[in-house]
Amino acid sequence: MEEQHIRLSSPEIGGLWSTYMQDSMTVCLLKYFLHHMQDNDIKPLLKKALNQTCFQLKQIEEIFLKEKIPIPDGFSDKDINLSAPPLFYDLFALTLLYSMSRMNMVNLSFITANVAREDVRIFFTNALKFSAEQYSEATSLMLEKGIYDRPPMIPYPSNVEYIEKQTYIFKSFGGKRPLNAIELTDIFFNVERNYFAVILCTGLLQVVKDKEITEYIKDGKQISEKQIKFINDLLMKEDLLGTVPLTMEVTKSTVSPFSDKFIVALFHSLNSIDITLIGHALSLSLRTDLATFYSKMIAEILLYAERGFTIMVNRKWLEQPPQSIDRQKLQQGHSN
Repeated sequence: MEEQHIRLSSPEIGGLWSTYMQDSMTVCLLKYFLHHMQDNDIKPLLKKALNQTCFQLKQIEEIFLKEKIPIPDGFSDKDINLSAPPLFYDLFALTLLYSMSRMNMVNLSFITANVAREDVRIFFTNALKFSAEQYSEATSLMLEKGIYDRPPMIPYPSNVEYIEKQTYIFKSFGGKRPLNAIELTDIFFNVERNYFAVILCTGLLQVVKDKEITEYIKDGKQISEKQIKFINDLLMKEDLLGTVPLTMEVTKSTVSPFSDKFIVALFHSLNSIDITLIGHALSLSLRTDLATFYSKMIAEILLYAERGFTIMVNRKWLEQPPQSIDRQKLQQGHSN
């Protein structure tokens, strides 16, 4: 029996399209950091990540060509300036790999759970597997180099307990209950993620000349600093000490290694994952002070993301994702 061709579903088209855009951005970052990399321990991880990401781009292109779907423009060598001096020291590239692998595991797991066609399923399963391997390798190397910040430690529970009072969620007179392990997890990685963003913003503010984009980056840095301050203050009140990472300094370069289009698109991508992860933290928080803070931050980041969206649209930098047909418009045209 002749095999019937199965068309791609909307989650499959959307997943492949968004992954192509993200991977083309990742290739630019990896090429830039690899060009300047001096650390022989980090270099093999960057090369491995670059080869895999290029391979994934080629696979998506083959699927799109087969389905007669236009290949997105994405990002290319035009968006990076390899002649620019290094903007960050080598250890930041390792932190970048670690952060990218964590974000990719989140994004790819969502996509993988929504696709069905076998070739697409295999593609995303393999991409997710590679991200997990990359996370493991990057984490191991960060531990070896002493730059991995361990989350707060808590005593092991001695017995199983049940929640007996509503004050577990709501503020009780005279104070609040201690943070639980689930809340501490999201708190710690929120701080880690935002320290990474602050370093990124610090470097880019040295090199971006466009006034509108400079103000956009400054405001993004302030949002990250606000989250860090709230959580560190909270941890100090809980006698858990604040989270302060090892310094990974930005160089003194004032030459931008990336196009303005690339930089705003990178922030757009980071905003998206930040909203996703804060939303996850909100869904698991069982203390009103945390839930209130997360809700406010999601609203603030949504407004901030809208500014980035507007910048890209006004400058014709934002590619439109594949979309469904406007059938009402077709029907109106037919009736006329």
